[in-house]
Amino acid sequence: MRIFHIPALLLAWGATSGLMAQEPHVGFGINLGFPTGDFRSKSYPPTTTVLATQTDGYDLGLGGQFTVSFPVDPTFAMRMNFNGMSTNGTNTASGYSDLHLRHELFAIGGDMQIFLEGGAYRHKGTYLFVGASADFERFDRSNSDNFYNWWGDTATDTTRKSRLGGTFGLGHSFGYGGGPHFNLEISFHKTLTGNDLMKKEPPSTDFMKTSFGWVF
Repeated sequence: MRIFHIPALLLAWGATSGLMAQEPHVGFGINLGFPTGDFRSKSYPPTTTVLATQTDGYDLGLGGQFTVSFPVDPTFAMRMNFNGMSTNGTNTASGYSDLHLRHELFAIGGDMQIFLEGGAYRHKGTYLFVGASADFERFDRSNSDNFYNWWGDTATDTTRKSRLGGTFGLGHSFGYGGGPHFNLEISFHKTLTGNDLMKKEPPSTDFMKTSFGWVF
């Protein structure tokens, strides 16, 4: 599928860079996602089954990530990134009971990192990053009161989607020695393909993301 071409090239590049780099850096982090745009709030006109305007709204998302950064020179590194996030929301329509929403995202991608202070070999200091990912998404809608036991529930409507996503952001690794560094990132994620509402595809999964963890 075409969606995998860009992430696959980035991952291959990262693997090649790893052969030249003696010390790849492994990172673990916790992600907080803040939905924006249509992912935060999207309204739909009345239909033959729901005779009122519907609004989908998602709240704060929580997830984690695993990264491997391969330094190429003092200012540049390639990074493999595996991350996921879960976000809950609500569908509201005047005169109707609210529906529970849940969005699950798992992404495999690659990033280019530019270290502004030349700290790529030790993964320290401030850096910019940009990349692409293969996003595997699951959208659930349910009127079930058993909020944490939807899987297999006949009252749940599920849509699965594989799409291409893009991310850019700013990060900083704190620490001066050769040991683990506390890491903080702020980034923006945007869905790049498969979001045509005229084709009844899900809206873009766009969100600001804050990540914090450790890089070794």
